[in-house]
Amino acid sequence: MSEPLLVNRTDGVTTLTLNRPDSMNSLDTALKEALRDTLAELESDRATRAVVLAGAGRAFCVGQDLREHVGTLESGTGDPLATVRTHYNPIAHSLANLPKPVVAAVRGTAAGAGASLALLADFRIGGPSTTFLMAFANVGLAGDTGASWSLPRLVGHAKAVELLMLAEPVPAAEADRLGLLTRLLASDDEVLPAAQEFAARLAAGPTVAYGAIKRQLSVGDAGTLSEALAAEAQAQAIAGATADHRNATLAFVAKRRPVFEGR
Repeated sequence: MSEPLLVNRTDGVTTLTLNRPDSMNSLDTALKEALRDTLAELESDRATRAVVLAGAGRAFCVGQDLREHVGTLESGTGDPLATVRTHYNPIAHSLANLPKPVVAAVRGTAAGAGASLALLADFRIGGPSTTFLMAFANVGLAGDTGASWSLPRLVGHAKAVELLMLAEPVPAAEADRLGLLTRLLASDDEVLPAAQEFAARLAAGPTVAYGAIKRQLSVGDAGTLSEALAAEAQAQAIAGATADHRNATLAFVAKRRPVFEGR
């Protein structure tokens, strides 16, 4: 059997590919565990300076493997939604707080928890077949995997209510208009290469500063001005102590192109 999650490392970019193409990369226990554990490892992996999240085949990810879920429901044993705390919450926390940029290559359908995964990335690249579907309500569930946190930040509260309650597909052009996509490309075949190229550009940048920017925005989105200012001061203290800051400042004054090393 092939691995449920493929991990490829190239020049500071780690590409994580959900690898269950026959089920449109639905999330069974093996894939959820692999994704959860790999993301946790990447948090402290200094060789990884940017991450690409992709799906094998024609879909990004259609969310929870409902066949597996039906088996849990019919067994009548245990909590059928225990996977939220065991798998989806840790995955969402790691994706949102990873101290390096994350780019989602959203080729084809991103539905349910699959859509939530894409929305937790810092950037999303899509093509003509890209479709988002907040499918939870279609099976009598509320949102999970961070959807209630990420979706309103991207589209606003009222539109988030609409997308979660009506649970209707959002095609590529509409997703682009709403801000669910960072870039919409003309061909689906371009999505993964473009996402990897985008990630490589980020990996060559001041990645410590990028991590600090992610943390300060998280505080600023939800906190008061005083909390935001404190987070900014902390972020500048961290970034200001890096060799990247010193070297880039000297390069700027000398009119040279800076080289960032992520330290």
